[in-house]
Amino acid sequence: MQPSVAHIKIKKINAGEQTEVEDELAVEEPLEIQLGWQEPTGYAQKNISVTMRTPGNDAELAAGFLFTEGIVQHIEQIQHILPQENRILVTLKPGVVPQLQQAERNFFTTSSCGVCGKTDLDSIKTVPVFTHQREDLAVHAGVFYGLQHTLQQKQVVFESTGGLHAAGLFNLTGECLLLREDVGRHNAVDKVIGAALQNGQLPLHQCILLLSGRAGFELIQKAVMAGIQVIAAVGAPSSLAVQLATEHNITLIGFLRKDRFNVYSGAYRVRVGELTS
Repeated sequence: MQPSVAHIKIKKINAGEQTEVEDELAVEEPLEIQLGWQEPTGYAQKNISVTMRTPGNDAELAAGFLFTEGIVQHIEQIQHILPQENRILVTLKPGVVPQLQQAERNFFTTSSCGVCGKTDLDSIKTVPVFTHQREDLAVHAGVFYGLQHTLQQKQVVFESTGGLHAAGLFNLTGECLLLREDVGRHNAVDKVIGAALQNGQLPLHQCILLLSGRAGFELIQKAVMAGIQVIAAVGAPSSLAVQLATEHNITLIGFLRKDRFNVYSGAYRVRVGELTS
């Protein structure tokens, strides 16, 4: 397994004093995601994407990416995932045809952009598998206050490098179920959803997705694909993210702090007042 942290020598300047110290950096490496499947004429293989990511949990990243892009709809469609150095091959079961028209994404993606390179506006949107929404879902405001602290406590690589995004999956009482880190915020979300997909936990109707940074359109869309109804972000949402969350009846929270936050859509799910048992 490739390391997620690199050690280098740097010069540190402090008040005119210069010292040489060892620093830790988050590793950023390309990952080529390849897809293989059987066609009537024989075996087919296609390079689907190259994404810049932090090594680790590559199988989850590939599975999550293929699912959130709408290329596969169920984990049962995947026969095996073969990771190699900076390359991973996902082979589908016989009879499964990938929905490649859902993802015109045969391009290089940076660690900061999950939809860069799409060929047109229609290709940005994906078709969700899970559409049922629970209207009785409710989360007390006090639950959100502790999420960021829990996320920070569990961000092992960020603690040493300060250079990673995180995505965390919490239950409705604030317990952390899954956490993944990556230089790319969209990769961190794909890793979390990929892990849940592999564990047979989808749809994630009863979970809160916490984002360590801003809430962009592409992250909301990935949450939609996984059936997530409540999203909280430490940073700000974009206008298109709010529009998409509203369209899919998602509760979207931004600027989350230990004692306050903003609700941009789906405010009826947030309960304010005394926390009762």
